[in-house]
Amino acid sequence: MPRYRLVVVLLLLSLAAAQEKANSIFKFQEVMIPVRDGVHLQTVILTPVGQSGPLPILLRRTPYGVPDRAPDQISPNLKELMADGYILVIQNLRGRFKSEGTFLLSSYVDQKDPKATNETTDAYDTIDWLLKNVPDNNGKVGIMGVSYDGLTAGMTLLHPHPALKAVSEQASPADQWMNDDDHRYGALRESYGFEYAVLEQADKNKNTHFEFETYDSYQWYLDLGPVSNINAKYLHGSIPAWNMMVEHPDYDDAWKKEAWVNQLHSTTVPTLNVAGFWDQEDPWGPWQIFRHEEEHDPDNTSFMVAGPWNHGGWRGPKGDMLGIIPFGGHDTAREFREEVEAPFFRYYLHGKGEKPGSKATTFQTGLNRWRQYAAWPPKEAKAMNLYLHSDGTLSFTAPTEKEAGAGYREYVSDPANPVPYRQRPISPTYPGGDWRNWEVDDQRFVDHRPDVLSFVSAPLDHNVIVTGELAADLFASTSGTDSDFVVKLIDIYPENAQKNPWPEEAGPAPQQYAQSLNGYELPIAMEVRRGRYNQSYEHPQPLVANQPTEWKVPLRDHDHVFLKGHRIMVQVQSTWFPVIDRNPQKFVPSIYQAKASDYVAATQRVYCSPKLPSHIVLPVMP
Repeated sequence: MPRYRLVVVLLLLSLAAAQEKANSIFKFQEVMIPVRDGVHLQTVILTPVGQSGPLPILLRRTPYGVPDRAPDQISPNLKELMADGYILVIQNLRGRFKSEGTFLLSSYVDQKDPKATNETTDAYDTIDWLLKNVPDNNGKVGIMGVSYDGLTAGMTLLHPHPALKAVSEQASPADQWMNDDDHRYGALRESYGFEYAVLEQADKNKNTHFEFETYDSYQWYLDLGPVSNINAKYLHGSIPAWNMMVEHPDYDDAWKKEAWVNQLHSTTVPTLNVAGFWDQEDPWGPWQIFRHEEEHDPDNTSFMVAGPWNHGGWRGPKGDMLGIIPFGGHDTAREFREEVEAPFFRYYLHGKGEKPGSKATTFQTGLNRWRQYAAWPPKEAKAMNLYLHSDGTLSFTAPTEKEAGAGYREYVSDPANPVPYRQRPISPTYPGGDWRNWEVDDQRFVDHRPDVLSFVSAPLDHNVIVTGELAADLFASTSGTDSDFVVKLIDIYPENAQKNPWPEEAGPAPQQYAQSLNGYELPIAMEVRRGRYNQSYEHPQPLVANQPTEWKVPLRDHDHVFLKGHRIMVQVQSTWFPVIDRNPQKFVPSIYQAKASDYVAATQRVYCSPKLPSHIVLPVMP
């Protein structure tokens, strides 16, 4: 290149860099922070330009990568927070990207071993370094994050640094065998567990999306056959997190150690726990963390917030709807950040404003309003049983001997034709796709399958306000020796819920008119229980064929109003594929080692009689 051209190029690059710096609202610094075992963690420090005095540090620790330059504007989901002023710090976890060490995709913390390192000790050492090396900090640190970043925030509660004054774990997993990402009470979340393990452990320097050779991932997983074929055909033992799942099918010591929340028995730092009612990944963990902190909270500094969100939906721009479900004109995401999150950090890190006044804050769907509670669950809520009847109805009246029918309803569950968990074709979990909103999908897509039972109430003559923990108490049998039962609690909108969405003039309706709330079957709570774990999570046992068994199915915490004129539905099925792996319906020592010949069809019965009264337990408010 001629010399003068090189000079021009260098000048232009210099001007571009100067312009970028002039546009930046943060000073950018990348450092490698040493922790106790000599490992160095890649960390980005963003200091507000024009900082006029000491500011608190707000930390986020992530496996997903840190920025490589200063942003030229504040992210919309940080606008409310940054109005108060913070030094932002983002750190890659050990073993991810430029951070040294090994990434384990694990939350095991051995507090008795002084040489052990984990996310708790790494956070402690990071905070200690930041306090000593970041100029103009005020000596107070907060940590926050969603999902895995929420996990790393939550784990600081096990041994917090003295300068850590505020924690907001948001959608943190707490016990990966019991619930959240990888399992539902021991039932494997096959598609999610496999795809996420590949995402994080296939390559330390990037987030890897598994390449499906079949467009419909439902068909791909069905063609795959038994779970053992994932390693046999694709991974070949190369992904440690997946190996952990398939090598430890039961709730053994490995999973119990992984369940970090079991070491938490008090509120050690003021904590804002955040959950989404339709979180498709981690809906359970925040509630468990909150409950464990509540075991000893003398200063009343553990708080719970839940809203009408999918995974991390409160970090979105508005939160005024989910899918096509509107929330009464509320910008729930902005309202949360402005009225709950920012004041929480402002009080504990800046010493301004007022301490949060309510133990729990929820957005009550149906009536679409924010509610505040002095305790959770509210003491006013009274348990009421909603009974399944053998004629397919649902009511608050228990079954009687005079009712017609056999006292049960039955269907054939065939693992060769499992019920899809959302409408096909099913896109991969990552990247994006329609995975994010599937928990609010209209359930009419399976309503008339022969292997799905539907029980429907009459139109309600008054609002039914359900606030607290929901559960199903099912009496059911199978002709096999193992089985799953999936229970869904659904809010059915009236047929005239809104004006018909298609135009009045003749001609084909545009695509935007395809969806309507008329008759919409909105899931409120959905869960699965695996029969082999009915008696013990640690020691699976076969079911006795054709013998009625009680299945207690937790349906998590909710705050929802079934409105007058709506109907309540309960659906029961035995497959939920491929988000839940197929149960062979024949007992084998480990489903993850089952052969294709082990998968058999079975006749399932759900009992609806005075002696075997299957029902949903609803915490109804007066």
